[in-house]
Amino acid sequence: MAKRIASISGHECVACGCCVKVCPRNAITIRKGIHAVVDSSKCTGCGSCVRECPASVIALSESGVGL
Repeated sequence: MAKRIASISGHECVACGCCVKVCPRNAITIRKGIHAVVDSSKCTGCGSCVRECPASVIALSESGVGL
């Protein structure tokens, strides 16, 4: 079974940091103050960031990595 992880549309991300604040695994960081990046090794696919993103640029997707 594939693992679900968050993916962020970097070119549309406004780097507001809302996703960083709600991520329970600290899997999201703001890179160079420009856009958010997900550490797939930490992300559990809970969807907290998806619900919180005001720009709606985060989605959950299948990583292809087995559980």
